[in-house]
Amino acid sequence: MAGPDRSRAPAKAWAVEVEAARRRAGLLLPEGFSAALRRLRAAIHQWVLAEVTPGRLAPWLPVAFGAGIVLYFAAGHEPSTWAAVPTAFVAAAIAYFARRQPVGFSLALAAAAITLGFAAATIRTVQVRHSVLAYPTTASLSGFVEKREERERSDRITVRVAHIEGRFAAAPTRVRLAVRKGTAPLVGAFVSLKARLTPPLPPLRPGGYDFARDMYFQQIGASGYALGAIKTVRPLESPGLWLRYAAVLDSLRETIDRRIRAAIPGDEGSIASAVITGKRDAITAPVNDAMYVSSLAHVLSISGFHMAVVAGVVFFFIRAGFALIPTFARRHPIKKWAAFAAFAAALLYLLLSGNEVATQRSFIMIGIVLIGVIVDRPALTFRTITVAALGVLLFAPEAVVHPSFQMSFAATLALIAGYQHGLPWHADSDTSFAARVALWGVREIAALIFASLIAGLATTPYAAFHFHRLAPYGVIANLLAMPVVSGFVMPMGILGVLAIPFGFDEPFWHLMGWGLDWMIFVAQWVANLPGAVGRVHAFGVGPLLLGTIGLLFICLLRTPLRWSGAIAGLIACAWALTSSLPDILVAADGQTAAFRGSSGRLSILHSGHDTFAIKEWLAADADTRNPKDNSLNDGVHCDEFGCVGRLANNKLVTMALSAEAFEDDCARAAVVISMREAPLDCGAVVIDRNVWRESGAIALRWAGNSVQTGAARPSGYKRPWASGPHLKGNDRQTSPRDATPRPEELEAGD
Repeated sequence: MAGPDRSRAPAKAWAVEVEAARRRAGLLLPEGFSAALRRLRAAIHQWVLAEVTPGRLAPWLPVAFGAGIVLYFAAGHEPSTWAAVPTAFVAAAIAYFARRQPVGFSLALAAAAITLGFAAATIRTVQVRHSVLAYPTTASLSGFVEKREERERSDRITVRVAHIEGRFAAAPTRVRLAVRKGTAPLVGAFVSLKARLTPPLPPLRPGGYDFARDMYFQQIGASGYALGAIKTVRPLESPGLWLRYAAVLDSLRETIDRRIRAAIPGDEGSIASAVITGKRDAITAPVNDAMYVSSLAHVLSISGFHMAVVAGVVFFFIRAGFALIPTFARRHPIKKWAAFAAFAAALLYLLLSGNEVATQRSFIMIGIVLIGVIVDRPALTFRTITVAALGVLLFAPEAVVHPSFQMSFAATLALIAGYQHGLPWHADSDTSFAARVALWGVREIAALIFASLIAGLATTPYAAFHFHRLAPYGVIANLLAMPVVSGFVMPMGILGVLAIPFGFDEPFWHLMGWGLDWMIFVAQWVANLPGAVGRVHAFGVGPLLLGTIGLLFICLLRTPLRWSGAIAGLIACAWALTSSLPDILVAADGQTAAFRGSSGRLSILHSGHDTFAIKEWLAADADTRNPKDNSLNDGVHCDEFGCVGRLANNKLVTMALSAEAFEDDCARAAVVISMREAPLDCGAVVIDRNVWRESGAIALRWAGNSVQTGAARPSGYKRPWASGPHLKGNDRQTSPRDATPRPEELEAGD
């Protein structure tokens, strides 16, 4: 044995020397740290295995499906149906055949869900395909009124066009028009009118919300305003079954709305109608702004809170009423009957309130819970939101890019995940009655604070991205107002609706108004607190996607891996806060432009009377000024030939209003903007009508001596909702303010 030992000794010594050399070179970690790293690796392996156990992956299916839809909307040109659909079928087949391979099946299923989401969005676009107006025009048209909306200063109608006369490359089949206050015809009426039509509004800045895309999926090909009188005439064709249903439903909503407004005047009546019928456009601007600043705007959007209260109140009263008859209650399943009645009430509320995305999601979730009661099956919360998300995305894939969907599902997911852990204490059965009552009160207050905090945190990235604002005092406002809204306002509203057929609804509306008085007081008080309006400058999609991934990890993962979501969220916040701001902004019609001067704030080089774009630019800049503020003219010098301003780097930017201005501007300025066509030999960076017609809104950033250009419609971008603008002659793409969607119309509650 001595021989082999001696033969191994040099090898051992050599190994020790090599290890020491490698350690000196930093190639090996200290033994203790290396052991800790091995233990961490083993723990992560166990956590990953726990996260992919049966039942854990189901909530990720709508996430993957939605990711496929996001990929569809990120495409630079319209995908082909013949490519998207077969790819989805192939991916689904691979997932089916890989079902016995744990890891392979998970990956294949994720790929199948992504491709199916992509295919669903592609098919949906084909399904709603219609003509989009390419340039402004005046037209005479006739058609059926499909929708009408009451606004603060005007009304608005959506008309399904039966006949139209005008200059069109392709005539729109449905238009949305602003009309004078009080002149909107009833839904189902056949009208004849003359209107000024404009193309759907493109993004007001690169990365901004695409109103044209939103209108495309509503099958609206043009917006505008009515000229002169609106005549109700004999229809040229049958309205159809769907329009008859819409007319009946709108008549019911109008009846309830009139009853409420007759009993409760002012903003209280408008809000009462909003939470019952979904008609929220008549609320005055000061109160509407206060609701958003105080984070109480979710009361105006019928969603999970409203649906749960309606279903819960109906369920409680029906079951309690049956329970008062002991013999009947012992012989019949009164709990199931109450659940069926609550389901019917929720369905009626869905139809009555306008069938928005947040309401659809809420109805699906409430419906699953109530059906679970009827068939004696427990309803698992993550399963309900999974089914709700898949249901909404399957039938309306475009919802995934809408603020309503994003904020609604983010808040709901966070609430479900939060309540999975519950409150940290429970009432003991052996405590005194007084102690239990006190504990119950504390628990209710804590639950409300808890819900406000986590729902507010979950929706913060989306509110900051879409609306560039935060609600620092949202918890205070919700704590003071929501107990009154949920425990008094909503029950009175339900009783008021039930009492309408008997003529005894007015007392309930008055009681409802008293509760809403308190809510408005709280909203305005909180909105006037110092620092109540938290503003955030615009940032790109990257931080939003990373923040969404972080939220999903925190909510859907069960092991300590979920805290990686918090790290992702912190990185997303830092990324968003360090995003650069543009030095120059040009509107999609070339008439309005702004630049950032030495003060660091925007100045308006030329307005073109487009206050809507200026308002959006200031909001995206976290600037509190309004579009008519005189300071917006700082550093701007104008004459009959054009305007000139100086950037922070001392370079000149000009707006050439006449052909004579080009010679001087091209020689002196770094950037020349014009509604005209600039000379080919212009030495400056040129944004003329050839550029903005092709690219839409434009943003320029200076990086040293070079200019980075961002466009709302990048070169080669070709989607069905982005067919314009193609202006002819002196036509200008303008959009009247009343015909333009307002930002608050895009928001939704939890």
